[in-house]
Amino acid sequence: MDGHGGGGGKLTRTPSSLLRSPTVRAGPGGAASFHALDDPEPDDKKAQAPLLGSKPRALLRQAHHRLRPGPAQSALLLLLLLVLALAALLLRGGGHHLALLAAAAGLALAAAAAVARRTRSARGPRARPAALAASVQWFIGEGDGEEVQQQQREKKGGRRGVEVWEGVEFYSNGDRYEGEFHGGRCSGSGVYSFFGKGKYEGDWVDGKYDGHGVESWARGSRYRGQYRQGLRHGHGVYRFYSGDCYAGEWAGGQSHGIGAQTCSDGSTYAGEFKGGVKHGLGCYHFRNGDRYAGEYFADKIHGFGVYSFANGHSYEGSWHEGKKQGFGMYAFRNGDERAGEWDSGILKNSLPLSDPAVQRALQAARRAADCAFHLPRVEEQVNKAVMAANRAATAARVAAIKAVQNRIDGKLCFINV
Repeated sequence: MDGHGGGGGKLTRTPSSLLRSPTVRAGPGGAASFHALDDPEPDDKKAQAPLLGSKPRALLRQAHHRLRPGPAQSALLLLLLLVLALAALLLRGGGHHLALLAAAAGLALAAAAAVARRTRSARGPRARPAALAASVQWFIGEGDGEEVQQQQREKKGGRRGVEVWEGVEFYSNGDRYEGEFHGGRCSGSGVYSFFGKGKYEGDWVDGKYDGHGVESWARGSRYRGQYRQGLRHGHGVYRFYSGDCYAGEWAGGQSHGIGAQTCSDGSTYAGEFKGGVKHGLGCYHFRNGDRYAGEYFADKIHGFGVYSFANGHSYEGSWHEGKKQGFGMYAFRNGDERAGEWDSGILKNSLPLSDPAVQRALQAARRAADCAFHLPRVEEQVNKAVMAANRAATAARVAAIKAVQNRIDGKLCFINV
C-alpha cells in the first residue's frame, strides 16, 4: 500500500490481513532551524557583509574628527599663546612681570581643566562602534528584523500572547508544509505535502497530526478520520487504491477495536481487530459464498466457531489456526453428521453426537457465533469522524492559501535543513 518516507512502516495486506502494518508519521516534530531564502550564500559570508561595508565609513569619521580640535585643545592653545606673550614681556621688562606671568598661567590651567571636565560629562563613557555592538539579523518581510516579526506574531496571537501565524516551511527531502504555526511548530490547520507521494490536510498539534484530517496518496489511497500524536487513532475510514477498505476504530496507527473490512474480491469481515489484524470475535463472508462466525486469533480462525459452506455443509466446534482441531461436528446438506475429535482437519476419533465433550464444543461454538453476530456497530461514530475530517481538511486548505499569500508578500518563509 501507499506509504511515505521517514515515518514508520507501510500499509500492507496479506491474503488474510488488510491492515497488518499501518502508515504512521511523526511529522515535523523537532524544533526547526529557520534560514532566509533570498540569499544562497553561506551564512558566514552573509554575517561578514554588514561589518565589512561599515568599516571604511567609520575610519573616515575618525580621521575627520582629528582635523577639528575640541574645546580642551582650544584652551591649551590659548594657554600656550599667553605663556609665550608673557615670556616676551618678561624678557623686556623687569621682575615685576614674573608675578603676572604666574597668575595668568594658573588661570589658564584652571580654565582648561574646567573645559575638559564639561566635555567628559557631556560625552559620557566611551561607547563601542555601532557596527560592532549591534548583532546582524537576516529576515524576510517588512520591518527591522526579528523583533518586528515577533511583535507581529504576538499581535496576531491576540490576548493569549501565543505566537500564531501562517507560513511555508520547506524540507531538504522535498516535502513542504503550508499552514499555521504556534510557538514555532506546525500547529492548528495546515497541509503537509510529501514530495511526489501524497499529502495530509487537517489538524496539527505541536508538529504532529492531532485531531481530524485527510491523508491522500498519489496512487489513490485515502484516509479520513481521527489522529492522535501523529498516528491514526479513534474512528476513520481507509480506502486503498486497490478497492479494499477498512472503516472502524483505530489505535496507535493500526486498526484496533471494532471495524468492518471489505475487499475488492467481494469478501467482507465485520468484527474485532487488534494491532492491525483480525483478533477476537467476527463474521467473515468469503467470496465463494462460505461464511464463518466465531473466534479469531492473530488473523486466523482459532477457538470456537461455526463455518457454513456455500454447498450447504457446515462445521461447528473447535478450531486451531484455520483448521478443524479438537471436538466438533460436521453436518452434510443431506442431513448426515460426523462428530468426534478432529486433528488438522481430519476426523481421527469418531464419537456419538451425545458425547459430553462434543456437546460442550458445540455449545461454545454456537455461543461464539451468536456473540460475533451481535457485536456493537460503529458506523455512526465513523460517519461523524469522516465529516469532521472533511471540515478539518477544508480549514487546512484555507490556512495553506494564506500561508502561500504570505510567502508571495515576502513574509514567513522558512527552510528546514
